[in-house]
Amino acid sequence: MGSAKKKNTVKKLAFSLSKQPSELLQEGESALLNYDSTEEIQDDTDDENVEELFEHYKFIADRGQSMVRLDKYITSKMFETSRSRVQMAIEAGYVRVNGAVAKSNYKVKPLDEIQLVFPYEKRVRDIGPENIPLDIVYEDDDVLVINKEAGMVVHPGHGHFSGTLVNAVAYHLGGEHGILVHRIDKDTSGILVIAKNEEAQLKLAKQFFDHTTKRKYVAIVWGNIDQDQGTIDGNITRDESDRMRFTVSKDPSKGKHAVTHYRVLERFGYITVVECILETGRTHQIRVHMKYLGHPLFNDERYGGNRILQGTIFSKYRQFMENCFKVLPRQGLHAKTLGFVHPSTGEQMNFDSPLPEDMKALIQKMRAYTGQRKEAED
Repeated sequence: MGSAKKKNTVKKLAFSLSKQPSELLQEGESALLNYDSTEEIQDDTDDENVEELFEHYKFIADRGQSMVRLDKYITSKMFETSRSRVQMAIEAGYVRVNGAVAKSNYKVKPLDEIQLVFPYEKRVRDIGPENIPLDIVYEDDDVLVINKEAGMVVHPGHGHFSGTLVNAVAYHLGGEHGILVHRIDKDTSGILVIAKNEEAQLKLAKQFFDHTTKRKYVAIVWGNIDQDQGTIDGNITRDESDRMRFTVSKDPSKGKHAVTHYRVLERFGYITVVECILETGRTHQIRVHMKYLGHPLFNDERYGGNRILQGTIFSKYRQFMENCFKVLPRQGLHAKTLGFVHPSTGEQMNFDSPLPEDMKALIQKMRAYTGQRKEAED
């Protein structure tokens, strides 16, 4: 079997570990999900899906395994990872033995099943610092909270090897590199947190992986949503007709479980402003779910929101909407709030970002237009 094919097979096996019985692995064997998001998911398709920032490991101890500390056993299996990092991961709750969270001093026994969900290590040695302005909301020794502007790619990848948020953070930190624990995509604005050390990364990433962070988005969507609030529950999978898009799976047994709660904030007849709360964090989740609901995000090119989907046939209206596309020249999505427990102090931290000028301008334009329509009708 060729090395590339073998690597692909290991990826598929490891990806299935969370859903398959332990018999997939024989005693003493292990598997690794080493999925680099830049391989397949391009520059503007990397939002949210924090699970792709993790490696998945599974080990089955030999029948003749002598009793040894858990941290020492794992370190012996992960040659490029230090024992201190393994210990921090265990302390943060990433490691389970036979299905239960274990401590570093646990003694590994024959045929123990050990599972790890491990954040990627800091792999940004070749990313150069660049003097790019950042809107820093908060900073201390452990975390850096940034209000990202629309149009900025978070991490270097296909087609974007410089000018990214990671390059800007490296400059701000004097050549040191922050560590990503989640992402928002290029054309989404809003709050993002960066870890400044490995311990902070491990503790923050666990919160995102466990979906215990508090995140609210504001989206501008096409159409007049029927309900004032609701929940979209639909597994998300790749669109077979376009690998750069995602869709809600028709088969409920396929795809990744995804839940989005929404609440209407303001209605303009042909356009609605909604608040979205993520229960899960899948790639393009809000964009996919709102399209599935029949209300694509305004000016979302990838999901068909960059053309007039609602309204009249009159040329005056069409001209008005074309001007609206110019006012908001990207998808109408903003990561407005983020809440997490501070990795060192244990304090609940909550951050809020005001709507960016382009989204505010569109909303003001729609308010004026709606007001004029009402006056004309009266």
